[in-house]
Order: sequence, then structure tokens, then C-alpha cells
Amino acid sequence: MDAMPINTLDPNAMADLKRLAKDNNPEAIKAAAQQFEALFLSMVLKSMRSSVQMSGLMDNDQSKLYQGLLDQQLAANMAASGGTGLAKALIRQMGGEAQTAPTPEQILNGFDMATVIRRPAGASPMPIPPVDTSARSAAIRQSTTIAPTPAEISSDAEAFVREVLPHAQAASRATGIPAHFMIAQAALETGWGKYQLKAANGAPSHNLFNIKAGSSWNGPTVSVGATEYVDGRAVTEQSRFRAYNSYADSFRDYARLISDNPRYAQVLGQQDPAAFAQQLQDAGYATDPRYAEKLTRIINGATLKGAFPG
Repeated sequence: MDAMPINTLDPNAMADLKRLAKDNNPEAIKAAAQQFEALFLSMVLKSMRSSVQMSGLMDNDQSKLYQGLLDQQLAANMAASGGTGLAKALIRQMGGEAQTAPTPEQILNGFDMATVIRRPAGASPMPIPPVDTSARSAAIRQSTTIAPTPAEISSDAEAFVREVLPHAQAASRATGIPAHFMIAQAALETGWGKYQLKAANGAPSHNLFNIKAGSSWNGPTVSVGATEYVDGRAVTEQSRFRAYNSYADSFRDYARLISDNPRYAQVLGQQDPAAFAQQLQDAGYATDPRYAEKLTRIINGATLKGAFPG
């Protein structure tokens, strides 16, 4: 006669299972496999119950509680008496026992998961195809505004800094904002210039700060799907952005926006990286709740620290 199945939902019974496992007792494998099948069958019963509309006069929270306890007990009893064969399959997998294909008679009498052919216990593992991390990183960068890591883009980042530095210095003289603060913001918005907004024909917009085209903008525009955060949830919206003839025009327009709009008054002349980033976010420059954190990290990163020591 078989022993009563160990209920691992019971703390005292769980201690017994741990003891059996420590002693390498085969009963531990059997008990664990049966408990796994019991949990699986319990989920099946729960799913079946949820698919049936319960509207009887006696239905209430208490009846649902007792129904759930009964289903757990039924699942445990079914697993202990053979169940679907899942426990037997697990026992053979964990115990390394030999296994053969089901006979036609077994198939006709019902499918038993324990008869599924498995690879020999001593067989070498199947090779896992290599993951193309560079392609995955590029795809992620194209769909977000998160700047690439310094290790991935160090040479491109340095070239970007050299290209925009004169324009950033001119904007710094107009606003009092350190040049590398604005370069960092342009890097965050465009992935160090690699993912700037483009027109439908592929022409660059030179919009390094992703400034949108409001009703007061009379210049050229590009229309693209942009990621915005609504109640903390990222959504994609079709938006119109300003387009410029050069990076110099982009920095000049950014300096004009920061200087002329009263809501950015606390940004002007800001010398502390974290305070500059936080004031931009508080003023509503971007909807990303982590915008200040990301911008501060780039300002203090190795690329700009190397270009602007001290």
C-alpha cells in the first residue's frame, strides 16, 4: 500500500520532504513530482471553474473558498492516483530512468505524458543559437530615446561632440548653460546624433532637441511617431517636429526656446548637472518620468567628462 502523498503546502509536511531530499531518498523525487502535478491539475480545475458562470443563491465568498479547497484536495488525490501521467514523466526525467515510445494500445486507451520519448540522460545538450546583441541593441535604440552606452558608441559620440561643440558654445554664451549640458541633452534626444528625426524622403531634420512644431512655427517640419508617457505609460503618437537647415540652427532655436519661455526660467544659468536635468523635467520639457535621471547620467558620463575635464 502506498504511503499518503506529501502535501508541500503544509509547512510540517514540507519539512519531511526536505529531509527526504537531503537523504537522497527516491521518495523525495516522487513526492515533488506528484506535488507539481497536483498544482498543475489545481490550475486546470480553477480555469474550468472560472469559465462557468456562478450565480446560484448559495454562491458567496465563503462557498468559493471551500470550493477552491475541495479542488485542491481533488487535484492532490488525482495526482497521487496516477493523474495525467505528468508526475511519472517527471520522476523518470529526474531519476534518469529509461523510457520508450507508447504502444498503439496505450495511445488508443488514452494519452499518458509519462510515455513521451525524451532524450537520453547522458546526451550532450542541444546547442543554443548565438544572440545577435548588436542588432538587438540597435533595434532598441531606434524605438526609444535612451542613449546608447559609452562602450557601444564611444567613437561616434566623440565625433558627435566635436561636430556640435562650436554651436553648443554659442548657445552657452546666450543662455549661461554649460555647453556640455546641452550636448548631453542632444545626445539623449538623438542617440549622439545617430537617430535624429528624418523626413519621409530620408532627409535629416537637424533637430537635435526634438522640439515640436507648434502653431507659432512657420518653418519646415517632419511628422513621425514619437514615444510619449501618459500617466506613466509609454504610448506612440504621431507628432510634427521642427526641421532646420543645420545643427547651428537647432542650437540657436533651442537657446531661444529656453530663454524666451518663462517656464524654463529656472533652467537658465544652471551649473549643477542634476539640478539642470531636474528643472528641465519639472518644466515639462519631456514626459519621460526618468528624463532627469538619464540626462544627469550622460552629463556625468565618461564621454563628456573626457571632453570637458573639471
